[in-house]
Order: sequence, then structure tokens, then C-alpha cells
Amino acid sequence: MATDKTLNTQPLKATDAAGKQKFVQFGTIEHVDVTKMAGIVPLVEAMKHMAYSARDLNRAAEIYDRMLRDKECGVILCLAGSLISAGLKKIIVDMLRNNMIDAIVSTGANMVDQDFFEALGFRHYVAEDRLKSGLYDGELREHALDRIYDTLISEEDLRICDEATQKIFESLEPRPYSSRELLREFGAYLDKNGGPKCDDSIIHEAFQREVPIFCPAFSDCSAGFGLVAIQAAANGAPVASWDGGRDFYELTQLKIKNPETGIFMIGGGVPKNFTQDIVVAAEVLGHDAPMHKYAIQITVADVRDGALSSSTLKEASSWGKVDTVYEQMVFSEATLAMPLIVGYAYHKAGWKCRTGRKWNTLLEPVAVG
Repeated sequence: MATDKTLNTQPLKATDAAGKQKFVQFGTIEHVDVTKMAGIVPLVEAMKHMAYSARDLNRAAEIYDRMLRDKECGVILCLAGSLISAGLKKIIVDMLRNNMIDAIVSTGANMVDQDFFEALGFRHYVAEDRLKSGLYDGELREHALDRIYDTLISEEDLRICDEATQKIFESLEPRPYSSRELLREFGAYLDKNGGPKCDDSIIHEAFQREVPIFCPAFSDCSAGFGLVAIQAAANGAPVASWDGGRDFYELTQLKIKNPETGIFMIGGGVPKNFTQDIVVAAEVLGHDAPMHKYAIQITVADVRDGALSSSTLKEASSWGKVDTVYEQMVFSEATLAMPLIVGYAYHKAGWKCRTGRKWNTLLEPVAVG
């Protein structure tokens, strides 16, 4: 790799097309469209008079609607887990189109391996039930198919995605970049080359609306392979690189410039901690930043496992990160809870009083194209 600028120096073994087809014949993942489901509102309102997670979900939906009606509040969406491959992409795109979020903090996989991947024209496939057992994973590997629980993705297509990230990085001025800057370049690339297949891309929609996307573990995806490739090919010469510290600084600047914030978290992990911590980071920089005024988290993590994903929002309050007046944990799987919460807020139409904040413009201008 050190002497070859092509990412895939070891091409995949040729696969049997007919054998591969038997695994992907069950169709592609289709992204749910909550804008067409007005019946969500009475369903979620009925949950207010139920118990357990139903009542929690109702309160979370009401808090999100309240966030959107608060004209001073900037809304940050946090994404962890394999969400785009699961059919949630259009929900996030519609949130962008309707000014329901002002920034995204995500895993790299959601943005690059899944959203950017689909914007290049590739798809995720429905896996038949028997594949969930894991007994056929060796056979899937022989056909260059990667399994995400009950979803399949072509490794051959992913390699093309890897190469596209490398091309983007090679086109940039050699210097350190935040993931926000890099993903804005991804959006510019799609704007120039993508065509109709980008119509429902999160990265492309965010680019057009100047909504920043941060990936605080950016190299943990196809972008990482692109970064590795250009580093290896450079033989010590300066190249574009990712600066994680710049990520944290930039997101903290948004908190300083727009002190009142709300966070809508799907899963936990790095995006959750990174976003909660900007309150503390702003204080470290000498600013009297208030805690996040609103906070919702959808998670299936259990507090007994001791992991960050399961730490409660009330616990975050003890760190001075999240206020406890409008906070709600919803212990549910994301593909069940997110459509209901976002669909409720969409059809309640509190977002109609909001204008796009275009937070990219608050940060250092970057060259794109």
C-alpha cells in the first residue's frame, strides 16, 4: 500500500453472482416516511394514559415538540448504532428539511458506510430470518456479503465507497480538518456528482442547509480506510488528516454562540458523551454555559452493564450537563420509538415557527467543491 495510491491493493475474490443473488432476493431496506402518517399523533397521545415505556415515550415526544417551539433552543441530534441501514434515513432527512434539528453528532458508520454509501447508489438488503442465527456467516463471507443483524450489505460496494472517500481526501489541501469540515466536503462531492440518488441523503441535505455533522470517532468507518490509504501513499509528505480536538472545539463553539440547547439522542456511546460534554468544555473555556435545557434518549442499554450508553440523564445532571426539568429516557429499540416521537412532533407542527440556524456559518468558513 505504501507505493500504490489505490486503496484496494488486494481485490476481492470473484464471487458467484447467482449464489450471491439467493441471499439478496428478499428486497432492499425501505426508509419509513413519517410525514405521511398523521395517525401517529392520536396513537402517541393515547400512550399518555398507559404505563411503562408507552408513557415515557409520550413524554419524550411532548418534550421534543416543546424543544421545537422554543425559539431560542438549538437542537442537536445524536446517532449511535446501525440506524440508516435499518430504515431510519428518511426520518432524519425530513428533520433536516423541516428545521427540526440544527446539528448532528453521529458515528462515522451511520454517515459514511450507510448514508454516503446509499447516496452513491448502493442499498442495504433484507436478510431472511435464518441468517440471523449466524450459521451462514461463512457462506456470506464467500459471497462478499456483510451482515448487520438482519440486514446485508455488499462488501464489493463498500470497497467502492472506501475508494470514493480516498478521492475526496486526496483532493483536499494538506492540513488537519474537523470531521464537520470533511463531511461538508462529502456533501459537496455529492452535490457535484450524485444526481437523483442523493435526494434522500442526510449528508447532502445537511450540506445544502448548512447543518453541521460531527463524527467524533470519524476513522471508525470507510473514511478511516481512506485516511489510512492517503497516509500510506504519502511517504511522510503532508496530507489531509482528521483532527478530533478540532471537532470538540467547534461543537463547543456552537454551545457558546447558542447557549440554550436540546439534545435528542438515539443510543449512547461517543456521540452522547461528546455532546453532553460541550457544557463542561464551554465552562473550561471561561463561558457560563447553561446545562442542556431539554434531553431525550432512546436506548436499550441497561444501567446494570455500567456502560456510557445506559447512564441516565439524571446522572448527567450531577455532572452539570443536563437539566432535569425536561428530560426523558425511553428504553426502547430505535426503529420502534424514533418514528413515533419524530412523527408526533412533525404532525404537531411546532417546527413551523423555526428557521434554519445554518450553524456551519457560525464556524470557520471552509472551502468546498
